[in-house]
Amino acid sequence: MTTNNLHLYNTLSAQKQKFTPIHAGKVGMYVCGMTVYDYCHIGHARVMVSFDVIYRWLIHLGFDVNYVRNITDIDDKIIARANENGESIFALTDRFIKFMHEDADNLGCLRPALEPKATDFIDKMQGLIKTLESKNFAYQGATGDVYYAVDNFADYGKLSKRKLNEMQAGASERTNVATDKKNPFDFVLWKSAKADEPSETKWQSPWGVGRPGWHIECSAMSTCCLGETFDIHGGGHDLQFPHHENEIAQSEGATGKTYANNWLHVGFVNVDGEKMSKSLNNFFTIRDVLKDFHAETIRFFILSSHYRSPINFSDTALKESHTALSRLYHALKPFDKNDILINNDEKTQFWASEFGQTFTNAMNDDFNTAKATSVLFGAASEINKAVKNGDYEQAKQFAKLLKTLAEPLNIAQSNPNEFLQAIIGEEQGLSKNEILSKIEERKQAKINKNFTLADKIREDLKSQGVELEDTRQGTTWRRV
Repeated sequence: MTTNNLHLYNTLSAQKQKFTPIHAGKVGMYVCGMTVYDYCHIGHARVMVSFDVIYRWLIHLGFDVNYVRNITDIDDKIIARANENGESIFALTDRFIKFMHEDADNLGCLRPALEPKATDFIDKMQGLIKTLESKNFAYQGATGDVYYAVDNFADYGKLSKRKLNEMQAGASERTNVATDKKNPFDFVLWKSAKADEPSETKWQSPWGVGRPGWHIECSAMSTCCLGETFDIHGGGHDLQFPHHENEIAQSEGATGKTYANNWLHVGFVNVDGEKMSKSLNNFFTIRDVLKDFHAETIRFFILSSHYRSPINFSDTALKESHTALSRLYHALKPFDKNDILINNDEKTQFWASEFGQTFTNAMNDDFNTAKATSVLFGAASEINKAVKNGDYEQAKQFAKLLKTLAEPLNIAQSNPNEFLQAIIGEEQGLSKNEILSKIEERKQAKINKNFTLADKIREDLKSQGVELEDTRQGTTWRRV
């Protein structure tokens, strides 16, 4: 596509605005990634899937996208977990990086173009801290830690719309104030090493042996990979303050330039109406959820809401998402994959159609996947209507249209039967052979005019989560 009418909501300006990249046809996008000491949770899944679709849509619009998502592989929690396990931090982080990739792959996410690890950028971080120190934005405290001086950055709070003087009021009641900080909101750039920390977590520096603070990592990695100013910075809503606020202070303090032109933040995931938290025992890893739900169902659940809105995670919501996604696959079920192969000319026609334009307008309106998916159900209805009327050619064209529009969302691209008949995770249900045997038994009962038995077999299967559908071509089935 050659035109760009994309508008996005910029947290920094607090309004929607037309997206204009720094360099025509190119987009630099940085997203704060995971701290790899444990399995990814459902909140991570939302960030992964949301920015995967943003990435895919930017590519669809014709942009050359440099998508960078960092990996934090040095952190207090990583050190504590490695010590607890009796292993090196690198053994721990390598393992959970592998698990993170498995989870993202299962959710249908493309890998970012770059995944820089914090430990590979220690020199760059130290260089950034030196620059901040030379510009009076950093100082070393009595304990050896190096802090950022928030009082010296006039725009501190501009992203989160917080005023420093208002935050300082009552800070002694809300903040654990380190004695060597000049301001309770000053944050660590470089941590001096503790005696009991392993040698692999210690680096030499002008301020003594130690390791970087969390916030400086992203400033160093993003600017090294994308330049001093880039197009899009994203992450979860929980990172807006203080992490992203501190990134701005560090980066703009060092360069004197705008850090990122657009800030995108993904909304919270609540569980049964409450914030997800280990203390509330409502904390779910992606792997936990995949035991009970198809990976594409989880992806569809995430895309059914606008990325900025909070979503409520529950078994009921996921079951509703599975039912909804099954409607799309059920509409595609009558077609052999060779019947709905789509050439480039057809794709152009589909995107130019009323359905395609409505879908495009939704996605160009701040990536409104909730509205975009509703277009897919309109196409599914047209397929079903055409099939009912016996117009196979028209049905086939709408099936091609549905798959074309759904492609940038990476849903409804699998074989329908594989989705509809899939055994989910560790689900213990009837095997495919057992189901086919029951269908054959029912077929024979109908031949023998034993309709009572035939009906019983149908109801027995339904009670075990298998629904039958009688068609002219024979009996098909799906899991429900």
